[in-house]
Amino acid sequence: MGTGDTNRPDNSGDTPDFEELQRLLRDMFSGNGPAQGPADAEQFAKAAGIPIDPATLQNLFSTLQGAMQHPSDGIDWSVTRRTAIEVASDGTPAVDPAPALRAFPVAALWLDEVTDLGPTPDAPRAIGRIEWVQQTIDTWVALAEPVAESITGALMSALDQQMPEEFGDALRGATPMLRSVGGALFAVQLGTIIGKLSGEVVSAGDVGIPLFEGPGREGGAILPAGAAKFAEGLDQSLDTVMLYLALRELAHARLFRHTKWLRLHVLSAIKDYARGISIDTDRIQEFAQDLDPERPEQIQDLIAGGALIPPKTEAQEAAHARLETMLALIEGWVDVVTADAAKRIPGAEAIAEMVRRRRATGGPAEHAFSSLVGLELRPRRLREAAALWRLVAERGSVSMRDGLWAHPDLLPTSEELDHPARLLERLGLAGESPEHQADEFDEALARLLDGEMPPHDADADSDPDSDPGEGPKPE
Repeated sequence: MGTGDTNRPDNSGDTPDFEELQRLLRDMFSGNGPAQGPADAEQFAKAAGIPIDPATLQNLFSTLQGAMQHPSDGIDWSVTRRTAIEVASDGTPAVDPAPALRAFPVAALWLDEVTDLGPTPDAPRAIGRIEWVQQTIDTWVALAEPVAESITGALMSALDQQMPEEFGDALRGATPMLRSVGGALFAVQLGTIIGKLSGEVVSAGDVGIPLFEGPGREGGAILPAGAAKFAEGLDQSLDTVMLYLALRELAHARLFRHTKWLRLHVLSAIKDYARGISIDTDRIQEFAQDLDPERPEQIQDLIAGGALIPPKTEAQEAAHARLETMLALIEGWVDVVTADAAKRIPGAEAIAEMVRRRRATGGPAEHAFSSLVGLELRPRRLREAAALWRLVAERGSVSMRDGLWAHPDLLPTSEELDHPARLLERLGLAGESPEHQADEFDEALARLLDGEMPPHDADADSDPDSDPGEGPKPE
C-alpha cells in the first residue's frame, strides 16, 4: 500500500464509514468519480480486503472499473493473462540458455537407449518466464474456470441473503456488475499465481501435466532461470544439473507426444473433478456474520486459503484418487526412464531425490493454486508407480513397459499399484499369485538365475549307481 498519501482517510482503527463507501462505489459505477490515481485504488482495495503489491494496484483498479462499467455474464480471462505477464516481468535477470541447449542433444541420445518412445518432431527449447506464461495460460484457465464460476455464483447468493433490505433493489439491479467484478477478482488472483509459478518451475513438464500444446511446442522446454535456481541447492555443476533436467523434460515430452490420448485424458479428468467442486455457501454466510470490520484482510484469507471449498464428497474422493494414480504413473515412468538414461551422470541419484522431494512438497505458487481451485497436482504415489514400471521392464521388457501406454485400459490400475503381482499376472509375467503366494518352481528358477543354486548335471540322472545326495562320481 502507498504510505505517502496523507489525504486518504484511515479507518484502520474505527468502524468503516459506510456512507463514504457508498459514495465511492456510486462514483465508480457512474464513471464520474475521482478513481484515477493509486490513492483511490488503494482505498478501494483496503475496503474490499485485497492486500496487493502497489505496483499492480492501479491495474487491478482499472480492471474492476472495466468490469463494473461493462458487465458480462462470463469472466474476462484476458485479465488473467495480463496480470500473469506483469508478475512474471519482475525484472529478474535473464539466464544464459547455452547450458540447456547443450544438454538437449546428449539427453536425446541417452534416451534412445532406454525407451522405445522416439524423439518428438518438435525441437526442445529454452524459454523465459513470460513465454512460459503466454504458452500455458489457456490450459490454466481451462482448469480453473469451473471453480471460478462456482465461486462467483456462491458469492452472489450469499450477498443476496446477507445484504440489508434497504439495499435489496440496488443489489438486484447491480447483479450483472457484481458478478463481473467477482469474476475479475478471481481472474486477477489466478493471474498472480501463474505469474509467480513461472518463477518456480524449471521445465514445461515440471508440474506433471501437459501445459503446452500446438505446433512447435511439444518437443519440451526448459526455463534456464528456474533450472539455475534449482541447481543452487545441489552440490553439482550447472551443466550436470541441466543435463539431468533435460533428460526428464525430454522423457516427459516423448511420452505425451507418442501417447496421443494422454493429454486429453489427463485434462478431462482434472476438469471433471473441478466441475464437481461445490462452494460452501453456509461458510460464506457464517463468515459474513462474524466479519470484523477492522480486519478486511479476512476476506482475502477466506478465498486464498480455500475455506470456501468444502471437504470432498465420496465421488470426488474417488475421482481424485483416479487422477492421482494417473499423475503417479506418468511421473513414475518419467523417473524410471530418466534414471536409466542418467546412469552416466555422477551424483544422478542425489539430483533425482531432490526432484522427488520438490514434487512431493510443491512450491508456494503451486500451493496457492491448490487452495484457489481445491485441487492438488502432486503425484502422491510416485515411488510405488516407479517401482511398478521398473518391475515390468525387469520381468518383461522395455517394449512391454512402454507398450502399456498404447491405450488407457492397458495401464496399471490403483489396485495393481497396491499389489504389483496382479499386474504381472495380467501380463503373463507373474511368479506369484495375486495373494503373493509364490510357486516353488518359480522360486527355484529365480534362485538358479541369481546363481544361488548349482547347475543341474545331466550325467547324474543317467548313472543308475549315482547317489542324488552325493553328486556325480569322479572318473
